[in-house]
Amino acid sequence: MGVTTVTDVRPSSPRHSAQGAPAADGGVLHTLFRSEQGGHEQVVLCQDRASGLRAVIAIHDTALGPALGGTRFHAYASEEEAVLDALNLSRGMSYKNALAGLDHGGGKAVIIGDPELIKTEELLLAYGRFVASLGGRYVTACDVGTYVADMDVVARTNRWTTGRSPENGGAGDSSVLTAFGVFQGMRASAQHLWGDPTLRGRTVGVAGVGKVGHHLVEHLLQDGAEVVITDVRAESVERVRSRHPQVSVAPDTGSLIRTPGLDVYAPCALGGALNDETVPVLTAKVVCGAANNQLAHPGVEKDLSDRGILYAPDYVVNAGGVIQVADELHGFDFDRCRTKAAKIFDTTLAIFARAKEDGIPPAAAADRLAEQRMADARRA
Repeated sequence: MGVTTVTDVRPSSPRHSAQGAPAADGGVLHTLFRSEQGGHEQVVLCQDRASGLRAVIAIHDTALGPALGGTRFHAYASEEEAVLDALNLSRGMSYKNALAGLDHGGGKAVIIGDPELIKTEELLLAYGRFVASLGGRYVTACDVGTYVADMDVVARTNRWTTGRSPENGGAGDSSVLTAFGVFQGMRASAQHLWGDPTLRGRTVGVAGVGKVGHHLVEHLLQDGAEVVITDVRAESVERVRSRHPQVSVAPDTGSLIRTPGLDVYAPCALGGALNDETVPVLTAKVVCGAANNQLAHPGVEKDLSDRGILYAPDYVVNAGGVIQVADELHGFDFDRCRTKAAKIFDTTLAIFARAKEDGIPPAAAADRLAEQRMADARRA
């Protein structure tokens, strides 16, 4: 197996290009060392030819503590796309962990390849050895394409693994609290915009009803919302519809975001959902979802604001999962975690208040609050 490490240490903002977008001026090394989106402390390129593993581990910032973030397993179009995604995701984790009040910095890993075709026990064990070689600077967990059972395997070669099954000393599926946190962000958005912290009588469109999205639908229905869903996987749609036949289905995301009378749009799939094509046609007055990296590029947050659309920053509202896996390191207690995740409601309201006070979009206000906490930690 082989490791390549690239190091630099500068602060940056999580507003960035979407997954796979090319760096503006020279590729991933430009992004890492020279652009406003760089500033990562360490990037590790991992390869184990015996198992077929190719992976990227990106550590953005450890001012608040060891980097914490999940492992994404995805069939990237190129190695450069994979590195850019790791850079984007790890940066977002620094900000997410800061505003969640955790004593962790931001990190993320991506494994390159279709998990349905190449994921094996040998590959996951090799990946665990690479994470272990960092000596605790990076703590891993689940993300798109990886699951609790995978983390149980990774943990056999790496003790800095969270998101394991309860049978193996872990907290289990973190998507439950991720969905709960997004719901709290929606409640805060409703309070800020309509003066009442409920989605009762509102129409909410959920794009992506997989790991997190189907739990979010449950919260919304219990709260009295009308729900419209879409997903590229027919089986995910059918799972929701079989339990809740009253839920409407849009044929695709493009149709969903144009739904007349839509109050809230919840992107819960991959990143880049808010871009130059989607923002102009959004009918919703609120965007609040579980997907990471929803803003396709800098400036989209202003486009949303100019249209009068309230954006609840993704890395704030989807922090329930990382709150759960962080707690696992100290002896998991679900009720304690749920209490912490419920505070996403207050954090989201504080961000909206700061945005109004400073005359800036909520995404910029969230960045400022997170950057202040990280800066204070560096000075301490």
